[in-house]
Amino acid sequence: MFDIQNYPSFIAAVLLFQLIPGPGTLAILNATARSGVGAGMGAVAGTLVGDLIYMFAAVAGLAAIMSANPHLFNALQWFGAGYLAWIGLRLLRMLPTSANGMPEPGKTGWVYFRQAFAVSLTNPKVALFFVAFFPLFLRADSSLATLGVMMLHVTGLSLLYQGGLVLLGNAVARRLASLPAARRVATRLAGIALIGFGAKLALSNR
Repeated sequence: MFDIQNYPSFIAAVLLFQLIPGPGTLAILNATARSGVGAGMGAVAGTLVGDLIYMFAAVAGLAAIMSANPHLFNALQWFGAGYLAWIGLRLLRMLPTSANGMPEPGKTGWVYFRQAFAVSLTNPKVALFFVAFFPLFLRADSSLATLGVMMLHVTGLSLLYQGGLVLLGNAVARRLASLPAARRVATRLAGIALIGFGAKLALSNR
């Protein structure tokens, strides 16, 4: 669908990555807990803008590779599958940590936007992730339009999940964040799923 290979797996993988707690998720939860829904949505916007910048950078590089060297693109697909598995292994070995340094109450949504935007931009692994992730669902002759559609999917699904986290899930998420056992189980399940995704996509791209 939309010239995206393994479209159901693409959607499932994007949703799975949203469920993995990261710096952006913590920034959103902290903003909402401290200053309400408006602050939380400001943090969501900051995270999305930061991710978009990295996506544009990744897409520009991928477009050049796809047009210049299809064999290198195929190698990049294998790299992407291995990278997903590596993230999964790291999650299996990771111990949950508590969130420190929560912002002070009473700040506006614009303040939290800037904080979340800074958090996103100071995580260059996001760019590496998109460079590794997108080729798994592309052909070497895919057009720029397909890359654009993939970016729209990632941004739209991220907005739905993160907005829902602010509007509906904040109280539950804050409670789970204080339960190390629940966080550990969720993290390890995500790790196993990522390893499975990497293996499945590597086999499908052979």
